[in-house]
Formats: sequence, C-alpha cells, structure tokens
Amino acid sequence: MKAKSIKGNSAAEIQLALAESKQDASLPHGQGYRPTLAFVFLTTIENAEPIRAMLTEERIAIFGVSTCEKFTEQGMEPDDIVVLLLDIPRDYFTIALKDYQADSVYEAARRVGEFGSQAFNNPGFIISSADFRMSGEDLIKGLTDAAGNTVTVMGGVAGNPADFSGIVFSNDTVTTGGGLALIIDQDKIAISGLAVSGWKPAGTEKKITKNEGSWVHTIDHEPAMTVIHKFLGNEIITFDKQAHGLVPLDAGYPLQFQRASGTPLMRPVLLWNTADQSIMPGGEVKEADSFRFSLPPDIDVIDTVIESARTIKEKELSDVDALIVFSCVGRLGSLGPMISAEIEGLAATWNKPMTGFFSLGEFGKLDDSRCEFHGTTVSWVALKEK
Repeated sequence: MKAKSIKGNSAAEIQLALAESKQDASLPHGQGYRPTLAFVFLTTIENAEPIRAMLTEERIAIFGVSTCEKFTEQGMEPDDIVVLLLDIPRDYFTIALKDYQADSVYEAARRVGEFGSQAFNNPGFIISSADFRMSGEDLIKGLTDAAGNTVTVMGGVAGNPADFSGIVFSNDTVTTGGGLALIIDQDKIAISGLAVSGWKPAGTEKKITKNEGSWVHTIDHEPAMTVIHKFLGNEIITFDKQAHGLVPLDAGYPLQFQRASGTPLMRPVLLWNTADQSIMPGGEVKEADSFRFSLPPDIDVIDTVIESARTIKEKELSDVDALIVFSCVGRLGSLGPMISAEIEGLAATWNKPMTGFFSLGEFGKLDDSRCEFHGTTVSWVALKEK
C-alpha cells in the first residue's frame, strides 16, 4: 500500500494535485499511482460538495470530515483542504455512514458494527461523527456491542469549536448529525494506535457527589464551579464578569477521571451554568466518580504522546504505510506553538505520509482495555498492508 498527502484551496487544486500524484516515477513503468481511498479534512464546508463530486468521478472512496485546523507530515496546513490518498485494494475496506435522525446514536453505531462484522471476520473501525452533542459513549457502546469489546475503534469528532458546526461525508452522503466509519479488514491491513494525553495529575482526588445527565452539580458536596474555580483561579478561568446563563469555558486543563486500569480518562470542562454553578464535562461522568486536576502542560506532555508511537514502532509495527492523527482542539489552545513539536514528532516516528485534524472529542484505547471516548487527548492510528 502506498500513501500520499496532497493539499489545496479548492476541488480544482486538489484535482490537479491528484493528477500529479498519479504520475509516480517510483512505480513500475506505465503503472502509475491509482488511489482507491481518500481521507479528506477540510475547513470550508461548502468545499465538500465539489470534492465529493470530483473524487467520486475518479472512483476514489471518501472518508470526509470538516474541522477548524488540519495538518500533514509537513506540519500545520493553512490550505483549506488536505487529503491523504491510499491505494488499498478495494476488497480490504468498506465505508458506512449512518444518520442519527433516523436512529439513536447507539442504534446507528450498532448497525455500523453489525455491517463491519458481516463484511470482515476481523474488522477495525476508523470513525468520525458530526454533532458534538451526541454521546460518544453511546457511539462506542453501539459499535462494541455489535462487533465485540476488543474491536479496534479510533477516530475523532468533526466540527469547528467556534460554533460546533460540522459535517462528515462519504461519496453518497453528507450529514450534520451522523457517524462515519472506515471499516478495514485487519487480516489484510494491520491497524495499530493509542489514545494518549500526556497530562500530569495535580492535587488530591475529588469526587462527584451530585450529577444529573450531562451536568455535574456538586464536587465533594460543594458547588462544582466553586471547586473548579478554587483550584484553577482567575488567571486560567477567564470570562465576562457579567456572564450569565450557559457560559463556555476554555480552561484547557482536563479533569483526570480515575479508572480501574490506572490510566486516567480525560474530561475537559465545556460549559458552566451560572444559575446553579454546575458544569458540563466533555463526556459521560457519574456520581461517585473520582478525578484529579491537571498541571499546566509542558514538553513532557508532548514527549509522552511521541513516546507512545515509538513504543509501538519498537514492539509491534517497525514500518507503516500511513498515519492518521485525531488531536483534541483543546490541545491546540493549551499547547500553543508547542503543538508543532507534537505533530512533527509523530510524523518523524515512521517518516511516512500522515494527515490529521483537531477534533471535538477522540475515540481510542488508552491501554489494553476497550476503546473509549476522550477529551484533550491524541488518538493516532497507523496502517500497514500485510
């Protein structure tokens, strides 16, 4: 399998880059490069339709996502569209896109899991979803209930954090509220990856003492926002002093929820309700769940992510054909210019074509446990034809 990353500001520019990529002198004379699959990450949603039409005419399957920022092995990309091309044999993969309007998130994901299990004996799923309000936990549960708890699921949520608008699209469908899955035959294509945060814990354990739906009302029997504010302080939590109602929080420091395996699950704080001082974390939490705060990020956060890839390279996958990265948009704000070092470090691990985007939530395995839904995390996945 051969991969190539291309970029442009319009479908016409992508078509030109695609034409140039097909003229590959490294391949046997006259054979040329014939991609069958394209990961398409774009910023301007209006570009989705012409890209869909062009790639469909070229008979290239599409895994399409809208996002605020993208990157390749060359670093952050200012162009509107980045594309990772792969020439995977067509019977090694299939694509499914299910809209949540017809089914619940769980049911739509379960149908995708069933479809993948019927297509391949050993399926692996690379996924994205549109509509950040959907339950990432329900999506994972639906997939794993159908395909098994040990199934590989990696990916990230589409959308722009400025207004949370986003789409996912395939050759046939575009949706603002649905789930997209690239389903790969793992007997033919090795899939390896991890969800890694790198954040260091701080302070003593805190416990959620009152929770209703998505909202945490009290922590250690105090109003939730009082506890958050007390720890982080005015320098980190910034908002209009006259703010009222539901206020977005851009604290950038995730809550580290404890798990039986010892590897914490990251949950950023997304919203604050000024009426009752409750908070809404980015993901499911329950009463009696315990967490610790996170220290401000430093270079060790980045090193942990890069080291996770180096470890997989040494122990499992010495060479790969392509790398896809789903990095939380919260990391972009928290790490600032240091984010380039993280992107460059992942790319340099195998020095192969790579693409990725900044997501509104991530899917993947933290360790040997089942796949889960995360925040402020990097979920990276490497592909290698067997």
